[in-house]
This record gives sequence, structure tokens and C-alpha cells, in this order.
Amino acid sequence: MTVVALLSVAPVIEGSMSGEVAKAVDALEAFDVRYETNPMGTVIEADDVGTLFTAAQAAHEAVDADRVSTVLKIDDKRAEAGRAHEKVDAVEEHLGRPARGGE
Repeated sequence: MTVVALLSVAPVIEGSMSGEVAKAVDALEAFDVRYETNPMGTVIEADDVGTLFTAAQAAHEAVDADRVSTVLKIDDKRAEAGRAHEKVDAVEEHLGRPARGGE
């Protein structure tokens, strides 16, 4: 089974958040997860939901701020295995082209 999630961790601060966001992303390296960061968050894949929750908690705790905002959206498809890239591949098959534009 593969659990896919979108994780967004950000300090509630004035100015650039990128340094603290980098700490959250770096914390994921300690776990057996695959991840890809994009402008709106980080897509994480894990073999089980426990690993995913533990990695997300570590990312949240890695941010050094008085206030931290974390959003975690999970797709726990229990009947069959599926990877995040397969979701994108399926959309691109319908489009007949890469799912990118305006570059």
C-alpha cells in the first residue's frame, strides 16, 4: 500500500519563510518516504500511514517559530497500491500532453 499526502508547513512570521520551510523539508530525510516539493507544499509518499504521520510531525516540529501552520491532506487508498506519479500520468493520458502550461 502507498499513502500519498500533501504537506504544507510554514511559520507564521513576517518576511521570507523559505529558511524555515527548508528545515521542514530536510526533516523528511530521516524517514523512509519519497517526496517532492512544489510552490504550494510537499507531496509525500510512504508505505504506511504511521510513517507518513511520523514524518509530517517531524517536519512540523523542525520549524523554529512561535507559531506554525501545518496542513496535511492524505489519500490512503487501501484497496490497491498507487504512486503519486501515476495520478499525474492518468491526467496526462486524458490530456494527451504533459500537465504543465504557461512556462
